Amino acid sequence: MGAFLDKPKMEKFNEHGEGNGVRYGLSSMQGWRVEMEDAHTAAIGLPHGLNAWAFFAVYDGHAGSQVARYCCEHLLEHITSNPDFRGGGPGGGIEVCHPEPSVESVKNGIRTGFLQIDEHMRAMSERKHGADRSGSTAVGIMISPSHFYFINCGDSRALLSRGGRVHFFTQDHKPNNPLEKERIQNAGGAVMIQRVNGSLAVSRALGDFDYKCVHGKGPTEQLVSPEPEVYEIERSDAEDEFVVLACDGIWDVMTNEELCNFVRSRLEVTEDLETVCNEIVDTCLYKKQGVDSIPDLAHVMCVLATERIPNLPPGGELASNALSSNPLYAGRKASAVNGTAEWMCVRWRPMS
Repeated sequence: MGAFLDKPKMEKFNEHGEGNGVRYGLSSMQGWRVEMEDAHTAAIGLPHGLNAWAFFAVYDGHAGSQVARYCCEHLLEHITSNPDFRGGGPGGGIEVCHPEPSVESVKNGIRTGFLQIDEHMRAMSERKHGADRSGSTAVGIMISPSHFYFINCGDSRALLSRGGRVHFFTQDHKPNNPLEKERIQNAGGAVMIQRVNGSLAVSRALGDFDYKCVHGKGPTEQLVSPEPEVYEIERSDAEDEFVVLACDGIWDVMTNEELCNFVRSRLEVTEDLETVCNEIVDTCLYKKQGVDSIPDLAHVMCVLATERIPNLPPGGELASNALSSNPLYAGRKASAVNGTAEWMCVRWRPMS
């Protein structure tokens, strides 16, 4: 599914921003891949009069970066400009006909936007005589003044921490899931070694047009579907803490609860979301090694977060990247990165 480098690129790319009462930070790493295949979108204030809205997404590319890059630049416009998002009104923008689109309109518009951009990319690929065989998962959140709209297509994942616990998380689209497997088999395919036709490890994705050419089947009935699952959740200003969006490289080594507890403990020490994101990447690198002689860092952070250590803030001012000075960790660090990785944390401004 892609060529590899002789040595991994360990440098991290960071970004942060804030507005409309939210702050975000992200961290990404190229790893062993010959190019960075992941991408992201972070937009505060959306087009067509949705100035109080925001949109964040992470795209986990495979077999190349083309689809992920195109989606990060164009998916949001495909969503917000289609008639379904505007409530089906002919012509005119949201600011003219529908100042605040309904929940169902937003959900329908997100779905239509995914199908539209996938068909658009297919047409571009065919004009290039099928040169692009890449694909990408997509996980995101659209935030309105009243609702969260969680969006997932593939095996990346989003979760919401509310009231000190995991309140919601998206479901991964894997080929061996019963409903996904049924669709694959109905399209004439098979699930082998938990992969579509023994090759692709996700059952829904944008791009991957080699798996979307079954005659007589619609776009959502193919071996690989571009249709996202969209979930709406009413916001709770009193209890909502943060949202995490991450590719499968993070979830492969940390459970929902572990990641939430880790983030929560770090936010007791620092408000720098870039730092928190970097520490998660470093921690996941460490956890892939399974070094028994080093305590599990996520567990250490959770324990220290509950301790009242004299003259130190909660968490004891420990940072996960301090592990790099440990020879047991440093000697194994490079071998832990088996692909690109990207994740993002979105948080509401702390209440004064």
